[in-house]
Amino acid sequence: MQRSLSSLRLAALLLALAGAGLVQAQDKPAAAVLAPNANLVVQGIPAVPQSLADAVAAYADFRGHGFVSWHPTQREMLVSHRKAGANTSQLYRLASPMGELEQLTDSQDPVGGATYEPKHGRYIVFARATGGNEVAQLYRLDGKGKEPVLLTDPDQRHALNGWLHNSSQLLFTSVPLDRTAQGGSRAQVMTQLWIMDPEKPEAKRKLTEFPGGGWGVGSISWDDKQVALTEYVSAAESRIWIMDLATGEKRQVLPAAGQTERASYSPAGFTHDNKQLFITTTKFSEFREFGRMTLADGKLERLDSGLPWDLSGGTITEDGKTLALQFNIDGRDELRFFDAKSFKPLPAPRLPAGSVGNARYDKQRNELMFSLDSAQGPGQIFSVDKAGKVQQWTKAYAPPSIDTAKFGDQQIVRWKSFDGRQISGLINLPPADKFPGKRPVLINIHGGPEGQSTMGFIGRNNYFVQEMGIAMIQPNVRGSTGYGKTFLDLDNGFKREDSVKDIGALLDWIATQPNLDASRVMVVGGSYGGYMVLAVSTNYSERIVGAIDIVGISHFVTFLNNTESYRRDLRRVEYGDERDPAMKEFLDKISPLTNAAKIKKPLFVVQGKNDPRVPYTEAEQIVAKVREQGTPVWYLRAENEGHGFQRKENQDYLFYSMIGFMQQNLLKR
Repeated sequence: MQRSLSSLRLAALLLALAGAGLVQAQDKPAAAVLAPNANLVVQGIPAVPQSLADAVAAYADFRGHGFVSWHPTQREMLVSHRKAGANTSQLYRLASPMGELEQLTDSQDPVGGATYEPKHGRYIVFARATGGNEVAQLYRLDGKGKEPVLLTDPDQRHALNGWLHNSSQLLFTSVPLDRTAQGGSRAQVMTQLWIMDPEKPEAKRKLTEFPGGGWGVGSISWDDKQVALTEYVSAAESRIWIMDLATGEKRQVLPAAGQTERASYSPAGFTHDNKQLFITTTKFSEFREFGRMTLADGKLERLDSGLPWDLSGGTITEDGKTLALQFNIDGRDELRFFDAKSFKPLPAPRLPAGSVGNARYDKQRNELMFSLDSAQGPGQIFSVDKAGKVQQWTKAYAPPSIDTAKFGDQQIVRWKSFDGRQISGLINLPPADKFPGKRPVLINIHGGPEGQSTMGFIGRNNYFVQEMGIAMIQPNVRGSTGYGKTFLDLDNGFKREDSVKDIGALLDWIATQPNLDASRVMVVGGSYGGYMVLAVSTNYSERIVGAIDIVGISHFVTFLNNTESYRRDLRRVEYGDERDPAMKEFLDKISPLTNAAKIKKPLFVVQGKNDPRVPYTEAEQIVAKVREQGTPVWYLRAENEGHGFQRKENQDYLFYSMIGFMQQNLLKR
């Protein structure tokens, strides 16, 4: 009897508490939530409902293919792909068009560049870094199921540079890391150039070394006697050197030694007689063009395509007769074909619609491989033979519940900035029949700054447009590539905040559009785009409802002090040299951390712990400063990521959290 009375009293108490909202009634179990994985540090972010993750999962599972390398003797290739259920992209062998993929690598880290051994394709050499640290190491893979063989020194960062033509010897560069230096920083960075037979890595030989971190091999002569080197100074300035492989002697050829001309020069391949070098350059006009230099006398010939847009890539047939060149035409990469000797245009085969990614001729058949993506889907691989026949090699995966054919094409929009200059960007509009009236706006700012928002598939962002009714604008503010070298220089040094004013002008333009809601605007961006997001938050706080900063710079001086040394001088050219007192004062004055008190709207900060470019301390200091003044801050840090999230499980949690942030701040009226 006593036990029964106690049970009744307990039941009554529980009912009373439930009625007061202090406990969950038994017939209403707590909603399930998605726990973050063990590598995520989550601060201030509300729990993600499992129902949300389930509802939007399809938009996180688009899977395309990237071309990596042609086999040297067979009609097959290496492609990169993320298979169903996997976290990262890996290498696959594709033996025939639309054939089954054969997985070659399996790692927690994504695989970067790769290449077949060039004579017979006996093995593969690929690059891979760990945990997003960008410290790429080279590995040899002898076949499916084999354990990759480490070829390089883990205390240095490496890059594949190319094979000699007449032997299976590989050229690669290495750069020492700050963590191997006394005090954790290097006053002087050197790039070393090596040659190696990957089957005998212990016999690798250092050919030479160069001052600075911006060096790489652009081309190797057909007789394997010379290499054309690129010395990268900035996006607007680079030089070409020729080095004798036998002696190590090198000479600057473009611009000629002693000249102070500021232009971009990059080698694009030797002619078959080894007497001339194809190049790309901004010497002749606002845009990057094709040229040809005679090595004996340094004479440079302009090869005018007639297109007032940047040359963005190219490939030449093994017989040296045909050029396939890519041009960035107002944000969409297109192919054009030319006779390599006369540079006369050639008839172009009819290609599928989309923006061209990688393109490469094979060695045996003069068959051109190219990848395409579009607003309707991620990367797919095609080839076109000498007769102009196009063949599809891969088909991108989209979940059956989503009809990507209904995704609308991006449109180009243009507006006038504070100084009368025209700025442009891309807009994705939600379906009008589903979302009538004025739409909230997400301004998505690219990184770089020497980057460009281009036409193509927007992946998970389609959910914001198609299901949340948000209009997404991707501006190409001054300093972006693709619009000429003058435009590229307009944000350098003391002109840094002019690019932020371009976003202010965009906010003015949004207010004039009948289908856009200027009272509901959010900004998002990564890397330099993250800085722009923070700068918009300090300069235009009253005109936005929130901001998402992904691996962004919060203070230019601390960024320049702490970024990896091999990047520091290259960034000083763009942002300014903090060692100059006037520049340091300016950089401190405009940095978001200095102006954090002006950030009044909710902020979401995302960071990878292993980021060598923008160290995680940039995120931590802005999070702490903004929280001090009581502004809401969400913070998400991944312990196994670097400059952006590459693992799907981390990308997914960020995606779900961004949806929650937008629901809470952007979609509210």
